[in-house]
Amino acid sequence: MGHWLHQNIVEPGKLPLLLALTAFVLTFAVTRFVTRMIRAGKGPFRNITPGGMHIHHVVPGVVLSVVGGFGAVTSGTHGVAAGVCAVVFGTGAGLVLDEFALILHLDDVYWTEEGRQSVEVVVLTASLVLLVLAGFSPLGVEDLSGDQQQGRLGVVLTYAANFGCVLVALSKGKVRMAVIGTLVPFVAVIAAVRLARPASPWARRLYRRRHRARARSILRAYHHDVRWAGPRRRFQDLIGGAPDRTPLPGPRP
Repeated sequence: MGHWLHQNIVEPGKLPLLLALTAFVLTFAVTRFVTRMIRAGKGPFRNITPGGMHIHHVVPGVVLSVVGGFGAVTSGTHGVAAGVCAVVFGTGAGLVLDEFALILHLDDVYWTEEGRQSVEVVVLTASLVLLVLAGFSPLGVEDLSGDQQQGRLGVVLTYAANFGCVLVALSKGKVRMAVIGTLVPFVAVIAAVRLARPASPWARRLYRRRHRARARSILRAYHHDVRWAGPRRRFQDLIGGAPDRTPLPGPRP
């Protein structure tokens, strides 16, 4: 175990990435704790509203990300400066992605159903960085033999094939599997060969006259959503807090 940690995480080239990931996760956890306390009206925490304008934490997050990113470019991957820049960048990225849904919708949807997208992006980002730390290399190049690594054509073809699978997965509406597939190639292959989501560009274009394939796609998507929607929502609520309940339309008493 110690040898694995030394080889895959504590080695100098990966230490800044480990520090950035740690800062990213801790920042997200602390930010969610503070926002949940503000929402419940508990503790000394309050929104920052200078001059009556609510300053979202994505604003200092952008500043920290820019400072940490440019600092990392100039400091390299070794030394104290690289570690400090990694922590600054990870902290800023945690603040920014915690309000990813706000950036996407250009609206304060933090405690709405749309706000769940922020939690999904944070979990996906942390998972991908953890995969890189664990030794996975994009497109599986580390799995090639020495002779294959020397053959540039083989590497290029590997990149191209996996990139093609990722594009197919995206067109089939399998965004999460496509992103993970950039690091773990067989995930992209599985997503590429399976049926597309019924609302995806692939289904709208290629299943238009293939009624059986479209029906299978709708049925599979329904069973998948029924099976995983509940656990996914509970997991998101556990991490980021439950969104506000939207009142049903109708006459009010």
